[in-house]
Amino acid sequence: MIDPMNPKKLGFGLMRLPRKTVFTDIEQTKKMVDLFMADGFTYYDTAFVYPGSEEAIRKALVERYPRDSYTLATKLHAGMAPTEKAAKQEFQTSLKRTGAGYFDFYLLHSLMESNYKKYDKYHLWDFVKEQKELGTIRHYGFSFHAGPDLLDEILTAHPDVEFVQLQINYADWEDPSITSRANYEVALKHGKRIVIMEPVKGGSLANPPKEVRELLKAAHPDWSYASWAIRFCASLEGVLTVLSGMSNIEQMQDNLSYMKEFTPLSEQDQQVLHEAQRILGKSKTIPCTACRYCTEGCPKQIPIPDLFAAANLALGSGQLSESQKAYSQVPEGHRASDCIACRKCESVCPQHLPISENMKKLKDMFE
Repeated sequence: MIDPMNPKKLGFGLMRLPRKTVFTDIEQTKKMVDLFMADGFTYYDTAFVYPGSEEAIRKALVERYPRDSYTLATKLHAGMAPTEKAAKQEFQTSLKRTGAGYFDFYLLHSLMESNYKKYDKYHLWDFVKEQKELGTIRHYGFSFHAGPDLLDEILTAHPDVEFVQLQINYADWEDPSITSRANYEVALKHGKRIVIMEPVKGGSLANPPKEVRELLKAAHPDWSYASWAIRFCASLEGVLTVLSGMSNIEQMQDNLSYMKEFTPLSEQDQQVLHEAQRILGKSKTIPCTACRYCTEGCPKQIPIPDLFAAANLALGSGQLSESQKAYSQVPEGHRASDCIACRKCESVCPQHLPISENMKKLKDMFE
């Protein structure tokens, strides 16, 4: 039997599963699960708000493997629930969708300044404790998108929390708006195990700016850019696992190739990443991770991450024609000039991006 609190340090993030048209590609997901399991990896991470993800992992994993051979994490998002009853119903819905019977890890989802009080208002801390007593949750924690002061406040108020999920990557390590390092140090101070999300920053560190690519290739020509990012996170003390939102078999194979027998980064490799951090600190790219929380309530149905990705082709790599082409593929009526600056998107953005201001810049840039 596996030890849930000591998995291998690569977790399968299920937010960006492969797609076939608008649906999850279940057959490719099954192959990815099989590769993951064959190499001894066991941690799977989904959420109530990831479209199609909980159903997909039921078909690709739960219905095909013994329940004690893997660990499954999912999350409850109070921000999406209009009432306490609706919030608590998310848990029952997740049980039904996954068919897992219980969750090894259950998280209160995406706590930040704009929503953390709602988890108290809806009595959700007591709710997860009750579910643990009933055996439907084995370990509970929360995912977090704010600063160290709030993290310290929450962990002080809820010392029984067993783990915390933090956004950590080498690009954000010293970023004052993300405070990766400061949050990491607060979690360690409270003695909490850490699950790392966004180690590749929504995929942007799999294809970093040209100067960073040249730096990393010079140090290790055979390492993928994404592997640098995941190795950095897995080398940190106190890490339970590092989630990688893999979208195809090739990404899975790459991650397994170096995480199967993981070796922490050397001091020399750490210095290479220090230089990469310096370069990225000067980058003009928009630090969007394409989580798409911003698109849910947009009254103009603007695909904000797609617009930012188009802009970053020019801002990060100087690919001007490719950037314009990508932007032009977004239908008229859903572009930057259609933004009405209602700021609904900004209230849910885990990166705390000034989306409305960026939309004005994109309007000038493209239109």
